[in-house]
Amino acid sequence: MKKLFYFFVISLFLIGCAPQNKKELIIATNQWIGYTPLYYAYEKGYLKKLNIKIINSVSLAEAADIFRIGQADMVTTTQHEYNSLKKSIHDIVPVILLDRSDGGDMVLSNRSITELQKADKIYAYLEVDSINQEILKDFIKHSSLDIKKFVFINKDQEQIQDINYKKELKKKKNIVIVTYTPYNTSLEHQGFKEVASTKSIDSIIVIDAICTTKSLLENDRKRVVALKKIIDRSIDEIKENPKDAYNVTAKYLSNISYKEYLDSLKNIKWINKPSDELLEFLSKYHYTKESIIK
Repeated sequence: MKKLFYFFVISLFLIGCAPQNKKELIIATNQWIGYTPLYYAYEKGYLKKLNIKIINSVSLAEAADIFRIGQADMVTTTQHEYNSLKKSIHDIVPVILLDRSDGGDMVLSNRSITELQKADKIYAYLEVDSINQEILKDFIKHSSLDIKKFVFINKDQEQIQDINYKKELKKKKNIVIVTYTPYNTSLEHQGFKEVASTKSIDSIIVIDAICTTKSLLENDRKRVVALKKIIDRSIDEIKENPKDAYNVTAKYLSNISYKEYLDSLKNIKWINKPSDELLEFLSKYHYTKESIIK
């Protein structure tokens, strides 16, 4: 009888110590200042409590591909990647809104817009299968440029960083680069100037969110809601103590300086607590407000 009692006590202890979230959830993401709450929550151990980890990729398209092939349960996207994924994963839905770019996505160039208008040929570096493509199209239209003069070069942001621009500039090439923070800092150090951004061109809208499938949301809703609370907490702590947040997350952001980090944060607006008006506005990008956790 005593042995049975000890067995019962040990069983209760093991049950109490077992993780509540048995299946590990993986979020595919990439370098972007608006995804800092995820990096922060991961480094602080907040995600570990929910048995969630992140995979950091080199581009928006790669993160989407990781989700598409089933190697991740959730993914960070702009509206471009979300709608692209929806063509093959019909039950994908946005669940947590993160930020809206307010200058964080930009077009850099070694020429002024007037010089680009006069150029015979323009070399454009960008992630073709991403929001970069839509940004460039809006920039071309807004700046009255001739799309026929463009040579499009598909590179992820790390590859764009690695190009020997001194060699390219010696050839007197007209170069345009579509990029985003934190990648813009090293390019600006090489002499490229901003000629357009999500702040200067109203038609360029970039919304970032965490997406998953309807089935995961239905089957594991409590954990998704808990993740939303952690995102809210992380954003609050980033605002309250930016220096600590920088120290924790700089390695995810190409180790930019603290000043560059603060400047990058100024180029986004947090939308993790969306208004009904914002949700109505986002419906034009096929964001279903019923799935978004407020």
